[in-house]
Amino acid sequence: MRSPFEDLTKLQINKLFDLLSVHQYKYHRNEEILPTIKNDNIICIILEGYAQIIYMEYNGDEVLMENLYKNDVFGTNISGTNNDNCEIIAREETDVLVIDYENLLNPKNLNHNYFNTFLKNLFDITNTKFKEINKRMRILEKKQIRDRLLEFFEIEYVGNPLKTFQLPFSLKELADYIAVNRSAMFRELRHLKDDKLIEVHGRKIKLLYK
Repeated sequence: MRSPFEDLTKLQINKLFDLLSVHQYKYHRNEEILPTIKNDNIICIILEGYAQIIYMEYNGDEVLMENLYKNDVFGTNISGTNNDNCEIIAREETDVLVIDYENLLNPKNLNHNYFNTFLKNLFDITNTKFKEINKRMRILEKKQIRDRLLEFFEIEYVGNPLKTFQLPFSLKELADYIAVNRSAMFRELRHLKDDKLIEVHGRKIKLLYK
């Protein structure tokens, strides 16, 4: 993951923080991060830790919308967090940097080279983020669990001549990612193995139908 502060010195980062009048917050495990983000026009960066954006369905089920790790960027307008059913939960001790959009978009900032570098890094990160959102939408458009799994595997497989790839997260997290019941997904994985379409070894998946 590209860092928002890539190619910046520690001195330049400190100057950047002063220029943007940033705020830093610490959150404990399972604490909700910035409940006011639904109304505040802000952009946030995970400095340390791990958090998740969770969507609460009408029946109380939780849908994992996004994992947030160090250097990940989220905010009101780029993560869909302005929905009342969304929560951002720290899954471990997590430090968050908060920037007001009005401060970020001040045209006077462009007079500083370190700000321009930071802005380019942000654009690169958000561009990658939107590509990830589009990828997930392709998966969630599928109606059946099998089709969601196979679509996910196809996306992860692209460009891999060995037909084998490592899952970027655990199988339990995969169920959350494709928004299906965990038990139902594990049953479908067994069916895919029985049908000799895949092999599963921990997080390693091999496609047999290619």
